[in-house]
Amino acid sequence: MSRSKAIIFYLSGALGQIGLVCMAVFLLRINGIIVDYTTPLGMLAIAVGGISSALWGTIFSIKYRNIKVAKILKDFFNIVQSPRFYLIAFLFLFLDFFSLLWGGGLKISTWYVPIILFMKAIVFGGIEEIGWRYFFQPALQERLGYVASTLCTFVAWGIWHFVYFYVEGTLAVVDPVPFLIGLLVNCFILSTIFNVSGSLWLCVMTHALINVFSQLAVGGNAYVSYVCKVVIVAIAIVLSTKRNLDKVGSLR
Repeated sequence: MSRSKAIIFYLSGALGQIGLVCMAVFLLRINGIIVDYTTPLGMLAIAVGGISSALWGTIFSIKYRNIKVAKILKDFFNIVQSPRFYLIAFLFLFLDFFSLLWGGGLKISTWYVPIILFMKAIVFGGIEEIGWRYFFQPALQERLGYVASTLCTFVAWGIWHFVYFYVEGTLAVVDPVPFLIGLLVNCFILSTIFNVSGSLWLCVMTHALINVFSQLAVGGNAYVSYVCKVVIVAIAIVLSTKRNLDKVGSLR
């Protein structure tokens, strides 16, 4: 299968699946049926829609890259990674939530809440990395540069998220501008982690931790937050560019 076909079919599958779920949810809601986290039907819709990027990422990792399912599962749970790569991931996380040191913090009611949220975020968040970072962006980067590939991933991932928010019933409470800015920064964070480490697990872990900290974060300095986001993007571009140049050099 050609790269172009794989990319088009992946997007058609991932966005098409969640789009069909969205249409079904819309029709049910206009007929007075409750579809959200409080109903079994709602949970089914959320699960079927939410798994779309991982499902189609798995399908085209197999078809386009000839990666076996067992290898994908191994990569998903492979926590044994270089300490250097963990440090890069934690550096990004530190910068992403650095603004909480100015008038903010993490609201934790009991010690085990972050653990529960992390496990939940692996399933409702981290699993998306099989599609967007493990398959989609690397396929794009075979033809496009790092920044262009990241921006394309951001657009597709953003569309996917807003459709998903409608399915789960939270679209009305999402503030689009801050969310999109955060999503763009997360695209640079996660793509760079995968570029430098090649680790699906580190992307899954970082994605899940971003979701957890976002749910627990309270307050913080907005100006510091935006400065840190600019710094994150700059670091991401430098690290990924260096990594790509090292790959080119090794092929000579």
